[in-house]
Amino acid sequence: MTHGSSPAAESAGGRHRRALVVVLVLVASLVGVELAAGIWTRSLTLVADAGHMATDALGVSMALGAITAAARAATHPSRTFGNYRWEVLAALANAALLIGVSVFVAVTAVRRLADPPDVHAWPMLAVAVAGLAVTAVAFRLPHAGQRESLNVRGAYLEVLADMIGQAGVIVAAVVILTTGWPYTDAVVALALSAFIAPRAISLGREALRVLAQAAPASVDVAELSRELAALDTVTGVHDLHVWTLTSGMDVASVHLVSSGDDARAVTTAAQRVLAGKGLEHATVQVDATDDAWGCQVEW
Repeated sequence: MTHGSSPAAESAGGRHRRALVVVLVLVASLVGVELAAGIWTRSLTLVADAGHMATDALGVSMALGAITAAARAATHPSRTFGNYRWEVLAALANAALLIGVSVFVAVTAVRRLADPPDVHAWPMLAVAVAGLAVTAVAFRLPHAGQRESLNVRGAYLEVLADMIGQAGVIVAAVVILTTGWPYTDAVVALALSAFIAPRAISLGREALRVLAQAAPASVDVAELSRELAALDTVTGVHDLHVWTLTSGMDVASVHLVSSGDDARAVTTAAQRVLAGKGLEHATVQVDATDDAWGCQVEW
């Protein structure tokens, strides 16, 4: 059975898409400005923030793409899971890019500690302040939607990270202007690199976990199996599989052996248990005791 989206859901999806499009345009524009300014002012901190914002722009694109793919999934009947995995693949690419930016900035910063170049602090400060103002506007746009959508929440946090990076650039410029300490730019760039790396590793680990079809960390599969086995008339649980299709969409399938005659009641009870674990996308098959003929699959 195919269920159409409600007008309210379609309206919310439209609002989320419009907000993310504006955020993407603002963030992508700042990437070019910060990169050009970083090269001109010789500020590694600005270049690092531009690289970080570029990956965040990709993250916002992923969120936008996921929402669009979800809306269009029904138009591709041969893609029974829609296009959700594209988001995971993009996340893995995003993580690899982030790690590359982090390593580049760290290596360049260490080299600059040995021979720090002169940095044009005033233009650096002006660009960072203007960037922070624009990012603050972008930060407000998905504020309401982040409570309704995990994808929008991801984009919201990406923009928050951009604001932190730009605050770091402002601090570096102010310190250079007030103290003239030549190592400021390299030290703050190293701090930004240290800020980027853990996020990149965490994102990459989560993407690989999804691609490996591992059970989500929030689900204890052994405990879930015991709860299903404890249901009335259930005498066996097998082929229990739990995995993540994409962010915010955990799915499951399971075979239950029942000694009773009411398969529907067993299915309803099992789905209630699964939904309690956040597994609302679940397939439950109930087998009668006498025809559970060893259909378990060895994976």
